[in-house]
Amino acid sequence: MFDTKTVTTEWGGKTLTLETGRVARQADGAVLATLGETVVLCAVTAAKSVKEGQDFFPLTVHYQEKYSAAGRIPGGFFKRERGATEKETLTSRLIDRPIRPLFPEEFLNEINVICQVLSYDGENEPDILAMVAASAALTISGVPFMGPIGAARVGYVDGEFVLNPTNEQVKAGDLDLVVAATHDAVMMVESEAKELSEETMLGAVMFAHKASQQVIDAIIDLAEQAAKEPWELKAGVDAKAVKAKLKGIIGDDLAAAYKLRDKQQRQTAINEARAKARTEMEGIKHENPAEYLASLKLVKKLEADIVRGAILKDGIRIDGRNTKQIRPIEAMVHFLPRAHGSALFTRGETQSICTTTLGTRDAEQMIDGLTGLNYEHFMLHYNFPPYSVGEVGRFGAPGRREVGHGKLAWRALHPVLPSKEEFPYTIRVLSDITESNGSSSMATVCGGSLSMMDAGVPLKRPVSGIAMGLILEGKDYAVLSDILGDEDHLGDMDFKVAGTSEGITSLQMDIKIAGITEEIMKVALAQAKEGRAHILGEMAKALGETRTELSAHAPRIETFSIDKSKIREVIGTGGKVIREIVAQTGAKVDIDDEGVIKVSSSDPAQIDAAVAWIKGLVEEAEVGKIYDGKVVNLVDFGAFVNFMGGKDGLVHVSEIKNERVEKVSDVLSEGQAVKVKVLEIDPRGKVRLSMRVVDQETGAELEDTRPAREPRGDRPDRGPRRDGGDRGGSRDEGRGPRREGGPRRDRGDRGPRGEGGERPRRDGDGGNDGGNAPEFAPAFLTGDRD
Repeated sequence: MFDTKTVTTEWGGKTLTLETGRVARQADGAVLATLGETVVLCAVTAAKSVKEGQDFFPLTVHYQEKYSAAGRIPGGFFKRERGATEKETLTSRLIDRPIRPLFPEEFLNEINVICQVLSYDGENEPDILAMVAASAALTISGVPFMGPIGAARVGYVDGEFVLNPTNEQVKAGDLDLVVAATHDAVMMVESEAKELSEETMLGAVMFAHKASQQVIDAIIDLAEQAAKEPWELKAGVDAKAVKAKLKGIIGDDLAAAYKLRDKQQRQTAINEARAKARTEMEGIKHENPAEYLASLKLVKKLEADIVRGAILKDGIRIDGRNTKQIRPIEAMVHFLPRAHGSALFTRGETQSICTTTLGTRDAEQMIDGLTGLNYEHFMLHYNFPPYSVGEVGRFGAPGRREVGHGKLAWRALHPVLPSKEEFPYTIRVLSDITESNGSSSMATVCGGSLSMMDAGVPLKRPVSGIAMGLILEGKDYAVLSDILGDEDHLGDMDFKVAGTSEGITSLQMDIKIAGITEEIMKVALAQAKEGRAHILGEMAKALGETRTELSAHAPRIETFSIDKSKIREVIGTGGKVIREIVAQTGAKVDIDDEGVIKVSSSDPAQIDAAVAWIKGLVEEAEVGKIYDGKVVNLVDFGAFVNFMGGKDGLVHVSEIKNERVEKVSDVLSEGQAVKVKVLEIDPRGKVRLSMRVVDQETGAELEDTRPAREPRGDRPDRGPRRDGGDRGGSRDEGRGPRREGGPRRDRGDRGPRGEGGERPRRDGDGGNDGGNAPEFAPAFLTGDRD
């Protein structure tokens, strides 16, 4: 029934299988890719015609993770997959970026590329497999795709490159790099690194490129068995002739416009030239609509020729800089008075306001995915409002571009963050782009680094970022540092490098041509290193190192550990104790399963109160140590004092003052703060305290001037006890004879037991001070006072 075609290859020590013909047979191309027990389905469909008047290429890539792939049910109310998560959005971009440049310019049919994760084994990541499946599905679909591409992930563990590392290997290593490439050149790079050298990063890219060749060969083998007939492209218009006509109409106008240094003036002049071309070409709109539409696109080509030619010929760029020059930089910190940390970073006509907010553990981001619930304590959010480019446009929830740019900046800053043990805060960096003319994501890296330093986040080192460009014509090329927006649009490469003085933390590259060579990448990395060093120097003028003090508006967090067996004492039944601590002190308290406690508040006094309370619950009192306490109950024979937050002890009336105290309430009152010294802790944990040997003002210990108590063993015999005789006598004295071997006498005269099995006592028999003294009261409470 199924005409199934399958290709299998050993790749990185695992079996990669590409299969078509069994699933999604009505799509133009569908491939089921399997690596280990991770399975991804990619289906490609293309519209058979182009909408009238359409002059752009509508390629849409969707990547979706099915929770059933990992044997999970989605969380939330609806219990089904909803809108794209951040990871799904980023992976969609990861697939889109290398395949988009590989379609012919004249091909404008709408294409959907849909990748779905059907099985996930927790070891082989599905994003790389989705890129491979998308490449294979496009290759066999028949659409004019100039692929295939291969893809690979590379880790760097113990000085060795690792192909397609596991999550554990990525965490243990120094690199997480993804590369997509054709057989001849690299198309796309995305990475996060722990301050690696340019040489190591270039080696990783080349290692991935070589590993992707095996995937490309497998896709070609599949296409030889299952590829559909290629689509025929309609003959286009004579582009050279149309471009020559446009050059005669607006060539001089564009050349003059691109000599204007100010962006707004330049953009106005360019728009006027475009409008002139549209008006001049209007006459052929009905006679030759294809030529008219082509002329609108070829204006861009004409602009590119002017800009690129000037750079390759004279080395002079649109704004007058040479190829290595960086635009003027101005940075300032503490830009916003109430933010925990803030920075305004301006480079030429690109500007970002970055703020850093510090929070406690309950502010962490909860992420639900194939691997289950995870919590992220570092967030970076990037916003790009339309006014930043002087335009009117959509303003609302972030789009794919904003999510992608924010993640790039996140990867650049993440490697230099302190560990959660060193700095137990949740960190959120917010970048609002207020001007844009060239890499706002790299401005976010610079501004984000400064704002965190301003907030007191102890970064390992400051991070700067730079965007590089490329002009490539045949064998001639020029690498551009700190590119403008127009140089990005009209150039061949967007190459972004971020890092510290010690090495690279993030590298991203997108190519608009069929890839670049190792030689060009080597030049670009070296030139980027010089640019990053210059930018770090300019940033240091605003703030050279992290502030040692947090903002007055930021929460303070004190971290300490307790024995795990004491956790329940802090939490209490149903959380009663910890709720009381929070309510009474105003501080937030967080406890994990290992006994690590974090107490946070913007008021240090609240933290001190909560910490003292908690330590009082779990620490043992020490004999001879002085504590602050509070009177909680008055009795005839003394006062009960709460100390260490959760312990009570008795200050006997004789230990309140050196002088005789007739009535306890004349000296003490409930709620009164006192200072007490621990005199004794009996085997049952009951504590005897003293106030009289402590200076109540200073807390200093006073000399005990009272004569020492006479040892109990040296006292004279007090005679026989009443109603029971001398306890030191015979057991039978005063109790009558006991029958030898017979049953005990009838105890019915004692009366029935009370509730709980207790017998009612006779007044005055066996009680201590009328029954008011606690059961654990020492001997001096029973009448033997000095």
